Amino acid sequence: MNKFQGTGVALVTPFNTDGSVDYDGLKNLINHLVEGGIDYLVSLGTTGETATMTKDEKKKVWAYTAEINNNRLPLVAGIGGNNTLAVADDIKSFDTTGYSAILSVSPYYNKPTQEGIYQHYKHLAEISPLDLILYNVPGRTMSNMSPETTCRLAHDFKNIIATKEASGSFDQFNQIMRDKPADFLLISGDDPITLPMISLGASGVISVIANAVPKPFTDMVNLCLQGEFKAASPSHLSLVEFTRLAFAEGNPAGIKAALKHLSICGDTVRLPLIKASSSLEQLIIAELDKIIQTA
Repeated sequence: MNKFQGTGVALVTPFNTDGSVDYDGLKNLINHLVEGGIDYLVSLGTTGETATMTKDEKKKVWAYTAEINNNRLPLVAGIGGNNTLAVADDIKSFDTTGYSAILSVSPYYNKPTQEGIYQHYKHLAEISPLDLILYNVPGRTMSNMSPETTCRLAHDFKNIIATKEASGSFDQFNQIMRDKPADFLLISGDDPITLPMISLGASGVISVIANAVPKPFTDMVNLCLQGEFKAASPSHLSLVEFTRLAFAEGNPAGIKAALKHLSICGDTVRLPLIKASSSLEQLIIAELDKIIQTA
């Protein structure tokens, strides 16, 4: 499981001004992240605006991401939903070439019971050709996967190898760390609490802001993983304001504004999301420039 230690990045999906996928921008982004020293890539998670993409677009983006990555870093594909059988079909038809695992969000909107969540992931684990990473993000799904359910799945299925936890609950993190199998990974799903989560034993993070600032963020994570929390603290604190601004008007509008400033890709998003306001964009740029100057 060492391939999922450290800094993973949930890739944005760059779009052209006409709304089509910007493959040149995606290539720029992947190379930017590889050169920035991150540890693995996550293609088409929430940050990739997957909810607004067609099946054909997803297949093309996954294939192109694998091609450009060229086995330089481990790759994870985001495949989830609230229709278990449809998600299973998507997983079974997924071209696994170049990919090491699947990140699958806990079912949203339906508000299933804990047993329903368990049975959902049980079905996926039994058919998946790749290892699975659970993803608990109650702020989006309106349904929390309990520590008991997470650890039950971790103990029952060897191919469920990790959870991306974005509940924000340290009580929940503590319970998972206490009760999980030794080789099961707890991964931070929130950039600003990565340092304290690693102090509890988390293996790292799947980050949004590292799209724009891969090296300073990864350097901070690596110090934490080495137990050098005092040394990591200044870097952690220097990223607090940028992180706050990046999410101020929703994800990924803020981080795309930063990537536009870096000339990596444009800031186009698909409705119902809209671009960051001009006032927020200027604040993001100012904070990003400050980080770059001090890196």
